[in-house]
Amino acid sequence: MILQRYIVSEIFKPTVAILVVLIAIFASYCAVTYLAEAVGGLLAPDTIGLLILLKIGMALEVLLPTTFYLATIIALGRLYQDSEMTAFAACGVGMGGVLKPVFVLALPVALVAGASSLYIRPEAYEKIYRVRDQAQNEFDISRLSSDHFLEMQSGKFVFFAEDVQDKAQGAQQVFIRVAEGDQRQVITAQGMTQVQSDPAGRRMLRFRDGTFVQFPLNAQGGRVTRFERAEYPLPTEERSESRYRRKAAPTESLIGSERLEDIAEMQWRLSTPLSTLLLALLGVPLSQSNPRRGKFAKLGLAIVIFAFYYQLFVIAKTWVEKGVVPPLPGIWWVPALLAGLTVVLLWRTGEVFYRKPG
Repeated sequence: MILQRYIVSEIFKPTVAILVVLIAIFASYCAVTYLAEAVGGLLAPDTIGLLILLKIGMALEVLLPTTFYLATIIALGRLYQDSEMTAFAACGVGMGGVLKPVFVLALPVALVAGASSLYIRPEAYEKIYRVRDQAQNEFDISRLSSDHFLEMQSGKFVFFAEDVQDKAQGAQQVFIRVAEGDQRQVITAQGMTQVQSDPAGRRMLRFRDGTFVQFPLNAQGGRVTRFERAEYPLPTEERSESRYRRKAAPTESLIGSERLEDIAEMQWRLSTPLSTLLLALLGVPLSQSNPRRGKFAKLGLAIVIFAFYYQLFVIAKTWVEKGVVPPLPGIWWVPALLAGLTVVLLWRTGEVFYRKPG
């Protein structure tokens, strides 16, 4: 019992440290990305903090398994480095004596990771989509930056202005490109201001002294119109139900669905706690190292295995979505491979380090 508490303590400390570092790195990356979008006018600055928190919530399903996996390897690797594992084996402590505390600590981590995958991530996706859509639908001309291109709706709308002042004074020397299906529209104007709304409630852009060009993408011909005054509705982000359906769909709505995309998404969510446990157990044999080689001797190999495992999961999910692989075995062959590798490595490690003295 004392030994088990000792191993739990040794793993818990690097788990917390690694998780804090990974969250800090991830949050910093998100902050830089969202700040750049805010500067470009794509986001309201007061939404950045909320978006970062939501992104962290989404990432927990990956960060938690990764953190515990690395922490197990680092903590047990130190025990090998200090010859404590050799002492445990000499005292008759078998593989089970090491696996048990690892599993006991991994179980609550797996439950939290599973809750994140099943409930937190979908809710976070839904809120992020709503915040981003609202930010684009509340577009304000004052968010534009002079001499910078601004893309909206994945490049469907492109804005450029040489001189941007404020909402009242507008922008000068304006270029706008609009892509709608196979039609393209280009507006150039000496000036542009934002109008609150038209009778239909749409927010409008009012142009002065410009040209309106409309042409088909894959055909000849087009139409050029010169104007002194013209108005054009501001683009609004229309929610794509297909985009929302899977990532932001409540888990309850996926249960029983016969759509291959829903089945793949549900299997992905359910696999998270299983992957957490398997990776934790895999960390035990991967932590084995010769004291002369250092406690992080196999850390590089462990990272490669994790990256390969995650990539296989992505491929397996895509195969299920496209019908290449039926719902059974679905994506479950990937954790089955990991389980087989874990069993083999545990057996080999036990043979070498955990023989009872005799």
